[in-house]
Amino acid sequence: MPTAPNPPGPSDETTAPQVRVLLCDDHTVVRAGLRALLASTPGIDVVGEAATGDEALAAAAKLRPDVVLMDLHLGAGMDGIEATRRLVAEVPGTRVLVLTTYDTDADITRAVEAGATGYLLKAERPDELFAAIRAAAEGRAALSAPIADRVLERMRSPRAALTDRERDILGQLAHGLGNREIARALFISEATVKTHLVRIYAKLGVDTRSGAVAVAKEQRLIP
Repeated sequence: MPTAPNPPGPSDETTAPQVRVLLCDDHTVVRAGLRALLASTPGIDVVGEAATGDEALAAAAKLRPDVVLMDLHLGAGMDGIEATRRLVAEVPGTRVLVLTTYDTDADITRAVEAGATGYLLKAERPDELFAAIRAAAEGRAALSAPIADRVLERMRSPRAALTDRERDILGQLAHGLGNREIARALFISEATVKTHLVRIYAKLGVDTRSGAVAVAKEQRLIP
């Protein structure tokens, strides 16, 4: 009598280790959407959520996720950059994958310097998000294609980096503020503002306020 075939064994998808993910975004709807999306693919398990940087630190210390999906702008409290820096330092083995709508050079640079393993834009396709999470869990860099292109371009044509204070002043310029208003907003003297402007002009290769703003926006140094 013929014997019954052996039952099929578990597939590679079910036996592969799960990537444990913690979501950090201050919008409840975004977290719910990400949770539902990630539930649709095998091999990724959302183990927790956080709405603030402090919540992400506490949850990561308790849950020990493989990857934290980190938004950059989290409302009140520490931003995603500071949360990333502290996660990398305080929860060894946990990777941070930035997932944001912001793609300025300043944000990218600060995230990488803080220790983020990858930088992804929220406009990416789901399969690219899944692949980036798996790559980050393995410690491999994960960048959105537009981000990777710009990083390579910057490496080919390096330019002098702006300091945080210079970026602050550029942001004020973009809002149309004069030197006196910028000084008041940043609690510095007008003379200090003028000194920073001279350095900004030199770094950007311009000689006017409008030129500095135009180049800064073109190079995505400010939103």
